[in-house]
Amino acid sequence: MKKVLFIATFIVSCSLIGQETIENKFQQVFNKELSKENVHNAFLKVYSGKNKIDVEFFGGDSITENTPFYLASIAKTFTAVSVAILKENGQISFNDRISKYLSKDIIKNLHIIDDVDYSNEITIAHLLQHTSGLSDYFSDKTMDGTPRLIDQLLLNPSKIYNPIELIQFYKDKMKPIFPPGKGYHYTDTEYVLLGLIIEKVSGLELHKFYKEHIFKPLKMNNTFLNLRSKPISETKKMANFYASAYEVSSFNSLSADWAGGGLVSTNSDLLKFQKALFEGEIISKNTLKEVQQWIPETLGMEYGFGLRKINLNELSTGWPNLEIIGHSGSTGSFMFYCPKLNTYISGTLNQMEESRNTIALITEILTIIQSQL
Repeated sequence: MKKVLFIATFIVSCSLIGQETIENKFQQVFNKELSKENVHNAFLKVYSGKNKIDVEFFGGDSITENTPFYLASIAKTFTAVSVAILKENGQISFNDRISKYLSKDIIKNLHIIDDVDYSNEITIAHLLQHTSGLSDYFSDKTMDGTPRLIDQLLLNPSKIYNPIELIQFYKDKMKPIFPPGKGYHYTDTEYVLLGLIIEKVSGLELHKFYKEHIFKPLKMNNTFLNLRSKPISETKKMANFYASAYEVSSFNSLSADWAGGGLVSTNSDLLKFQKALFEGEIISKNTLKEVQQWIPETLGMEYGFGLRKINLNELSTGWPNLEIIGHSGSTGSFMFYCPKLNTYISGTLNQMEESRNTIALITEILTIIQSQL
């Protein structure tokens, strides 16, 4: 079926950037992504107050600029910021051991390697930065060869998961990789534990904590936790997203994507969040520095506390010497800030097969902006 393209552009008059030129170039980049056979809908927002840019593109069946989309692992940034809020309130410390807050049943047999039990040595900082050594209940191989949880989402789409089930699945099917603090391994298991800590310390369910401490203060009225809460204001149905040819956005089994990836939002709300984060409005500038304690992740990438920093030139020598800070998700979602160009970019391709291509999309946009300055 031929895709219909909708474009909303709101470009303030620019002193250094030709409006029509840069708008058309952005549109060409977006159209190229939307025209791919496996991309059913897509969203892109580019904002730079310094450069007077505010533009949004969206396309696909029944899509508008107010249609929310699945954030996937971008939610990790929200969970990390929630932990930082508790830290600023004096309720926790990043270096606290998680056994201080979680029950003995959860901690028991959580992290055992070669008969050495490290379960009580894991800290909140380890969870935030993926250095606990725990494996990923979602995508790592199981010990007995049974389907990973990410595969079970398709096998049993009607199943509703709760966080304790996810931790038990990890204990039954997975094994840790290294002692706490002795390596890096990206895993959603840690963020489920962080969600449980937020609930224990705050006395609020996770979705209620998000709402009271982030969504309401920032007027993010169209953001919510999928299958667990509703947005503050009436909001359109979430845009469909796909795993190859399969539409999976309606699956109840997405409940397995909780504190590490279950949020739904719009580009307008994401811009509010990004600006508040990097301008010191949601957490202080000092705490923002703490959550940006970078460690190597892979070539050109470093990880902080729920944030990823990417040096584009290190990823590809032909790319500009720019850093971006934010997060991406397995559904092709992205939310990044480029400090050098004072530019915020967010959106999604809503296709898991395209998740690796989002950084190239962001790079094209930033290259256009840099070339016009």
